[in-house]
Amino acid sequence: MQNTVPFHIVLVEPEIPPNTGNIGRLCAATKTHLHLVGKLGFSLDDKHMKRAGLDYWPEVKLHRWETLQQLKETNPQGRFWYTSKKATQGYTDITFQPGDFLVFGKETLGLPEELLAAEAERSILIPILSPAVRSLNLANSAAIILYEALRQTGQLDR
Repeated sequence: MQNTVPFHIVLVEPEIPPNTGNIGRLCAATKTHLHLVGKLGFSLDDKHMKRAGLDYWPEVKLHRWETLQQLKETNPQGRFWYTSKKATQGYTDITFQPGDFLVFGKETLGLPEELLAAEAERSILIPILSPAVRSLNLANSAAIILYEALRQTGQLDR
C-alpha cells in the first residue's frame, strides 16, 4: 500500500459495540482514521467492541468529537461523503480523493434527515438489490465504501 493521505471513517452515534470494533479493525488494517461522534451506545471499554477489534486497538487512529459540526470545523478543507439508503447517487458514481471523510449514521436511524437534505450532492448509497432487505450492516457498509475509495486512489496497488 502506498504511503498517502489516509481516509477517515466517521461514525455518528454508533449503537452496537461489535460494529464499531469491526470498523476499528478495518481502520487499523487500512491506516484509516476512525472518528466517533456524539453519544455512543456503549463504553469504549466494552468487551464486545474490544473483542471484535481483537488486539488491533493500539493501531487505530481514534478521534472523539462531541458533534459532527465540531469535526467539520476542525477539518475545513475536508470532503465529507454522507451515506444513506435514501441517497440518489451510488458510491461507485463519485470520485474519491485521499483524505475524504466517509460518514455513517447510527445503526437504527442512519444520519439525520435534515443533514442529508442539506448535503444531497454529497450523499451516497450502496444499492440493495432485494426489496426485502432494509439495510446492510454498518461494518459491511464501511468496508465496501472504504475499499472502493482505496481502489480508486491506487492505494491497493502493490
